[in-house]
Amino acid sequence: MTAGHPGLDRERRRVAVRGLVQGVGFRPFVHTLAGELGLAGTVTNTGEGVLVEVEGSPDALAAFCRRVAGDAPPLARVHSVEHAPLAVTGATGFRIVPSRPDGPRTTLIPPDTAVCADCLAELADPADRRHRHPFISCTDCGPRHTIVTGLPYDRANTTMAGFPMCPDCVREYTDPANRRFHAQPVACHACGPRLALTVPARPDLDGEQALTAARQLLADGAILAVKGIGGYHLACDARDAAAVALLRRRKRRGDKPFAVMARDLATVERLLPVDPVERELLTGPVKPIVLLRRRGLPVPEGVAPGSPDLGVMLPYTPLHHLLLAAPGPDLLVMTSANLSGEPIVTEDREALERLAPLVDGWLTHDRPIHVPCEDSVVRVVDGEQLPLRRSRGYAPLPVPLPVPVRPALAVGGDLKNTFALARDGYAWLSGHIGDMDDLATLRAFDRAVEQLGTVSGVRPELLVADRHPGYRSLRHAERTAAGRPVHRVQHHHAHIAAVMAEHGLDGGRPVLGVAFDGTGYGEDGAIWGGEVLLADYDGFRRLAHLGYVPLPGGDAAVERPYRTALAHLRAAGLPWLPQLPPVRACAAEELALLERQLECGLNCVPTSSMGRLFDAVSALAGVCQRAGYEAQAAIELEAAACAFVRTGGYAFGLSERADGWIADPSPVLAAVVTDVTAGAPAGLVAVRFHHAVAELVRRICAAVRERHGTTTVALSGGVFANALLSSACASGLGEDGFTVLRHRRVPPNDGGLALGQLMVAARSSATREE
Repeated sequence: MTAGHPGLDRERRRVAVRGLVQGVGFRPFVHTLAGELGLAGTVTNTGEGVLVEVEGSPDALAAFCRRVAGDAPPLARVHSVEHAPLAVTGATGFRIVPSRPDGPRTTLIPPDTAVCADCLAELADPADRRHRHPFISCTDCGPRHTIVTGLPYDRANTTMAGFPMCPDCVREYTDPANRRFHAQPVACHACGPRLALTVPARPDLDGEQALTAARQLLADGAILAVKGIGGYHLACDARDAAAVALLRRRKRRGDKPFAVMARDLATVERLLPVDPVERELLTGPVKPIVLLRRRGLPVPEGVAPGSPDLGVMLPYTPLHHLLLAAPGPDLLVMTSANLSGEPIVTEDREALERLAPLVDGWLTHDRPIHVPCEDSVVRVVDGEQLPLRRSRGYAPLPVPLPVPVRPALAVGGDLKNTFALARDGYAWLSGHIGDMDDLATLRAFDRAVEQLGTVSGVRPELLVADRHPGYRSLRHAERTAAGRPVHRVQHHHAHIAAVMAEHGLDGGRPVLGVAFDGTGYGEDGAIWGGEVLLADYDGFRRLAHLGYVPLPGGDAAVERPYRTALAHLRAAGLPWLPQLPPVRACAAEELALLERQLECGLNCVPTSSMGRLFDAVSALAGVCQRAGYEAQAAIELEAAACAFVRTGGYAFGLSERADGWIADPSPVLAAVVTDVTAGAPAGLVAVRFHHAVAELVRRICAAVRERHGTTTVALSGGVFANALLSSACASGLGEDGFTVLRHRRVPPNDGGLALGQLMVAARSSATREE
């Protein structure tokens, strides 16, 4: 019987495919697959995914339903394939039909993806019509998340809507044999977008002239604002020490490290050793910033002063490749275009105004950025990826949850804010928002919640926030709740729940959670941060913690580690010897005032923070007395430790009381003082301290296992961004027979809080108002 006539050997099915199936070339793939199998029908995008109506022989239909998931395009992630019988119509041919905008919106939008090898080959080919086109892309690469304005994912619902396709692009877009078949961002020199260079007191340039002049400006030591796919960067020649110093002064960056973008992998490998996992991350489709361990001084010290690592990425847009091409610098500082802590700049007018004091020119283009998206940051620890900032290339991919949740919004914390929307078995984590300490960030937060709600279809019934009464994220949730319950979750409980969730634990058995960070509001009103919890999603018991130390002046002590060191010395009963670095760093009047403040307890909050203990030891070792950015003292202490071979460490005191084990840092501090006064190098003090902390974790976990039988340990909190400590703890615990869970999908710092908040508060069976 022929293909066009219905009969007993023909069937028709409705096939619904859900998951990451829009913006990844899925409809062209279905079109090709149907043609290969001799099937007739249609395929379309809907708010829920991709809908196929397909007709043909039973064997061909069975093969189609099997291969539609198994042979999907490389960027696709098929979560489910559902099919139902339909009446045979005798249809012929297979077509892609207009999208259906009605109905629920629950499909997944892919993240932005680095330009692929095929597009790069065309970019470099003088015979190709897209030769040197700064916005070349195809179904396998290019911007997605940052240009989407609505669903279904069609050109009309992206910021490419303002660029009508030229006849040549239309032919490619409608040709099933072309790799740009239904590629929504498709464009060329004829249809845009277009580059432009603005330099004060000079005529504006566009196209190739703009690019050539921009490369020359960078070679001459200028600082440029460069518009990318998720926001503007500030760029300068990373090998030009004067240009780097100028950028640091203009941005008021302090000593916070810059990331660099290298021309190619060979350039990176001439600077630093790269292991296979790091190489895969650098060259893969995400191309995040990868923290590579420094050996010597591969770039001017001003790029990453005091850091043990250099943050490196490779070009991920065609514009980056063109900007870094010879002749011109092969290594650029690429840092977010904002003042520290503020949201990244995305609007062109805002860039011209806000960035004017920072730059010498603007290399921009006319495609709007709908969703701000910072570069992601990862490092490799013990051969596995550890995310430190989950943003471009990862957001808005959802994280699967081990148990279903009610529709909820978890607002995260105040630093490194990332929020999450969740429903059923998935959580959609936002990109990096920033520090919630100004109106601009709060507005960026609201816009991001609205946008992610649009593409995820989540309408929150519940809001979740941190317990800290001073957190702006909590107050913002309460102001915008509109009658919905706001559930508050203890900070360190959320950290441990996040590790559990990303490892697929359903909460049936508690884990031993080691939560080390700088600041978290404790249930007793103190500032926690050196905690060992017996935890599941329903609750936790605090089994051990660092002994309390008064923190004088709150944030003032955080910004001045020498004050933290002096407070720790006093709590340990150790004298403020004049030769100790933090004593020398403190002016005589401030020293006297601090002594009185500690005596009477004025404005002194007790803290068990491991992060603050790192600050104190960093100051005592003479490494860092003033911190210009978060965790600077601890980062520089890790850098000092990396220069020394592991040696015998210090030892904490450990005693059991009615409320659990108390870890006493006094013996460690006394040993540090002895070493420092004897002239020991800072690196020796640093490595001995890291060893002491790792051994403390082993001792506490062994004691808890003997009492409670728990054999799974979860490590979380910002302190575990420290590769040296994370590796030492995991190694020691592994030797002791523990199963060790570390972060692999969300950051250990507060960028991962929202996931844990959801799991504690929003599970369908455990939601409660508070």
